[in-house]
Amino acid sequence: MERKIKLIWDFRGPDAAAIARHHEIHLMEFIEKESLNLNITGHQDLGDLHSIAYLVVEESGMIPVRDALLPHRGELYME
Repeated sequence: MERKIKLIWDFRGPDAAAIARHHEIHLMEFIEKESLNLNITGHQDLGDLHSIAYLVVEESGMIPVRDALLPHRGELYME
């Protein structure tokens, strides 16, 4: 089974949670537009002033998605 990579966008400040939720909408639109194999997205509040949005992709297809969307960081995705 191919490894999965979680591409992450960090948002900070008092509006971080709202921005992360909104960014997830755009990630879902990208999945549909590009017909990606996986449709795993989400957002998470890490603190009062720090939230993330994320998209999970297969490792073999990560580079084109990374180059198109410019995430802040990535990590292995563990289901």
